[in-house]
Amino acid sequence: MFEGGGVKGIALVGVLEVLDQRGFVPQNMAGASAGAIVAVLYAAGYTPAELYEILKRLNFREFLDKGWEDRVLGVSYPLSILKDQGIYEGNAFRDWLTGLLAAKGKHTFSDLLHPDHPEDPRFRHRAQVVVSDLTARRMLVLPRDAERVLGVAPDELSIAEAVRMSMSIPIFFEPVSFSVEKEGENRIVGEHMMVDGGMLSNFPVHIFDVDGEPDWPTFGLLLTEPEARAPDARAITGVEPSQGPVAKTIDYAKSLLETLLEAHDRMYLEAADFVRTIPIDTLGVKTTDFDLGDTEKDALYESGRGAAEKFLAGWTFDAYIEHFRTGTTVSRRENLRKLMRG
Repeated sequence: MFEGGGVKGIALVGVLEVLDQRGFVPQNMAGASAGAIVAVLYAAGYTPAELYEILKRLNFREFLDKGWEDRVLGVSYPLSILKDQGIYEGNAFRDWLTGLLAAKGKHTFSDLLHPDHPEDPRFRHRAQVVVSDLTARRMLVLPRDAERVLGVAPDELSIAEAVRMSMSIPIFFEPVSFSVEKEGENRIVGEHMMVDGGMLSNFPVHIFDVDGEPDWPTFGLLLTEPEARAPDARAITGVEPSQGPVAKTIDYAKSLLETLLEAHDRMYLEAADFVRTIPIDTLGVKTTDFDLGDTEKDALYESGRGAAEKFLAGWTFDAYIEHFRTGTTVSRRENLRKLMRG
């Protein structure tokens, strides 16, 4: 499970590189936002080394594409938010990802089928994408939930479109509007507003869990923040916060959203999940630091590599099974309740 984190996703590739070198071959992957990007591209056939080269060359600001309303002098940002619920279009990102997938012959999730699990929806597709459906107020795992919730056959869902939904950081990128036309028990007919999967769960490490003893380990890749850092509105707006109330408002929204995305699941990370989680120091880089340079990219990549090396040095699958997947386990929350009751 790859946690979302915008530009910090480069660190996830560093972890993948070490896992690959150690002989771990990921069979099924899932991710939100940046984690979804890494998951689908790896599932499509890109090696960790290729992914790093792609991200190293990438200028993240190329994704900050604007519509006509974004060019109206003096009112561009509020007008874009009012009209489209987001500053940037997201089309440049969709085109970029579509091109990378097409280069490997991948277009829909039918191209990411796992040959060993054709009938099990949990493992049928090598990659799953976490999306937040604001209209229905629920987390979706795509393509697993595509038929049940959206009325679309999972195999027919566009990979790039699902990831475009998952990376839609509210306010900054326009949400994806998806029309549900077929009635069903779990469906709400009408237009659905899809945004960043991290808004509801940025780290659902349980997605591939099974009852009883698993046949293979599940790792979670968690992006951790070393310390609080004052947000910089220029990363999004290109202007100083002191230049006007709009920049200050966007700066506030940016800080609020990053807090939600980075802290949401940490409160509920049980002991059994923590021991299979690789925590990665993100070195103070923020989700929307689109001006990231080569030095910062290299540092994030190496941070991911270091995190994986440290984790694997003290982790064994047999020990995990013995302590957390046999017999009765007590959650960290239950231990807290006992402590509070004295």
